[in-house]
Amino acid sequence: MAGTTHTVTNQPPPLVGYDVFTADRALLEAVERHVAPGLLQEVREELSDLGRSAGSAQAQTWGVQANDHPPKLRTHDRYGNRVDEVEFHPAWHRLLGKAVTSGLVNAWGRPGGHVRRTAGFLVWSQTEAGHGCPLSMTHAAVPALRTDPDLAAEWEPRLTSHVYDPALRPPALKTGALFGMGMTEKQGGSDVRANTTRAEPLAVEGEYVLTGHKWFCSAPMSDGFLVLAQAAEGLTCFLVPRVMPDGERNVFRIQRLKEKLGNRSNASGEVEFDGTWARRVGEEGRGVRTIIEMVAATRLDCVTGSAALMRQAVAQAVHHAAYRSAFDGLLIDKPLMRNVLADLALESEAATTLALRLAAAYDAGTEQEQAFLRIAVPAAKYWVTKQCTPVVTEALECLGGNGYVEESGMPRLLREAPLNSIWEGSGNVQALDVLRALQREPAALNAYLTEVGRARGADHRLDRAIKALLTELADLNGIEARARRVVERMAVVLQGSLLVRWAPPEVADAFCASRLGGDWGAAFGTLPHPLDLVPVVERARAVV
Repeated sequence: MAGTTHTVTNQPPPLVGYDVFTADRALLEAVERHVAPGLLQEVREELSDLGRSAGSAQAQTWGVQANDHPPKLRTHDRYGNRVDEVEFHPAWHRLLGKAVTSGLVNAWGRPGGHVRRTAGFLVWSQTEAGHGCPLSMTHAAVPALRTDPDLAAEWEPRLTSHVYDPALRPPALKTGALFGMGMTEKQGGSDVRANTTRAEPLAVEGEYVLTGHKWFCSAPMSDGFLVLAQAAEGLTCFLVPRVMPDGERNVFRIQRLKEKLGNRSNASGEVEFDGTWARRVGEEGRGVRTIIEMVAATRLDCVTGSAALMRQAVAQAVHHAAYRSAFDGLLIDKPLMRNVLADLALESEAATTLALRLAAAYDAGTEQEQAFLRIAVPAAKYWVTKQCTPVVTEALECLGGNGYVEESGMPRLLREAPLNSIWEGSGNVQALDVLRALQREPAALNAYLTEVGRARGADHRLDRAIKALLTELADLNGIEARARRVVERMAVVLQGSLLVRWAPPEVADAFCASRLGGDWGAAFGTLPHPLDLVPVVERARAVV
């Protein structure tokens, strides 16, 4: 029984028991915009079912448990045999199992597949972000494997399956499989051409043995991995299975699991190859070209994962402010807090809108859309992932001391926030990738300008920003040193053009006034006056 000195008042109820999908108006509208009418009802029901699961107390508990009980490496069995297995808490398997059975590894072969998967990834990642890594790797492996029709025929049905089967056993005995990836080595980092892992051909065409290491191996518990190694003709892509067809374990020595800032539930390891059997994927010497589509797909997941973190952080901040009273009124009604919440909501909605637009481009698959993705994906990856950390930090502050306490869930979001900016190439890598596209692929710039040009004339601040960007792009002197500046502007202009076309007027007005019009401070909560911010905040509220 609580004592009279410990009566609990003025504490918001937990944000639980709601539909994460339908409560997110920006996401709901994006799905309705990009999914074909004949498919829309099915997709809505599918995502709403996932959204109710994501908003449940059960799923939130799984997320806490998976992070409180991180994976453990078991290198040997009791008899001294090398097994190299990673053990996870049951909550991890429940999260990953729900994701797989909900189709979050199945985008490439069903109608509207990328939009529905991206939306689902954004919804379900809000329960717990770490298990998104194997989902992303598995999804992204498909286009790389398609460079070899035999490998695609063998593996694609398992990778896109809605069956979760975590057991390590021969591929032929599995109806569902997960993939990881290993490109990074100690001496090279993002410079994969500095890799030293060697590939020696065997007598059978396409078969090799690998010797070397990987400094970061994503999801080392998976059934197979795409890795890069040096063959006679240069850097080449290979498929490394964990279990051989006869049931023997392939040589895949997990030396240790990384202790990371965040992403605690997920295993990232250092692995050694020593006579490890592998199948070549694509041609010798064309490893980067072979695996580049996998990289592009995972970069989109970086954008989506960051959008998910932002959305959950903003939803928590608005929810807190809607119930918490201070200085004779609810926080949500205080003009200064409203400015902060609206500013955060703008960044969240812009990220979600951009992620779904990129997914729709994948579904369209036209040459124009593929050219657009060549610039838009690295630009979005650069900017959205960088904005994630300050958004989550400010949202945490909206909860005050309560937000700094682990039980609020906000510290876990904050630890996770920097990851996507680093994963699949950090900021400079993305900026330089955009520069390469600008210099070598005129169709990519044309596609980008066509996209942002669709909103021309609708907002004078957007028009001025497009004109200023064209001036910036016309001057190539010293452009590498200006790459971050250029790519940031490209991403923000693209977001602005999408919001002007599709968001409510008050959202587009506030975004253009601050991000494009220059009337914005160096911290969130500095939107100009006067703007109609009440509907911006209300739109971001997750109503239970």
